[in-house]
Amino acid sequence: MSTSEHADAARFAELFGATYLLFHRRDGKRAQLSGASRAVLMHLAQAGPLTVSEAAEHLDRAQSVVSDIVTQLAGHGLLERHQDRADRRRTLVWLTDAGHERLARESSVLDAQRLSAALGTLPTPARVALLNGLAALVAASATADPAIPPDESSPSSPRQGDPR
Repeated sequence: MSTSEHADAARFAELFGATYLLFHRRDGKRAQLSGASRAVLMHLAQAGPLTVSEAAEHLDRAQSVVSDIVTQLAGHGLLERHQDRADRRRTLVWLTDAGHERLARESSVLDAQRLSAALGTLPTPARVALLNGLAALVAASATADPAIPPDESSPSSPRQGDPR
């Protein structure tokens, strides 16, 4: 690695740190989901609609505990219950649009609103260059270290198992 590349890496690390400090999420304690609630939302997002019993089995938790968490999340509009079309005796639990949005927001490190406001002040060519440069850096990481797999988890990935 050349001296210029070392200097560029040091400058990037400096700017990355400043970017993180400026744009990281600053949620209050009460705004965050509990670990158990987050686990239920994440599991449903990955597995698709399940009954409370199935979710409890998958999460290795007591059915009563998962039922309480589901009731709380449904009360906040993050989950809803649907009758299983294949077996009307079963009630499935699934994320609402608000639940998907909350899960995406919870898994995001950066404050999208603050970042959008700052990006909006940049001229379009500068914004495009910034995003293209970051995309190129991410792509180059696979070349630089093939042991690092590309990140396939993205908030914009399609929702699996949506019963609607």
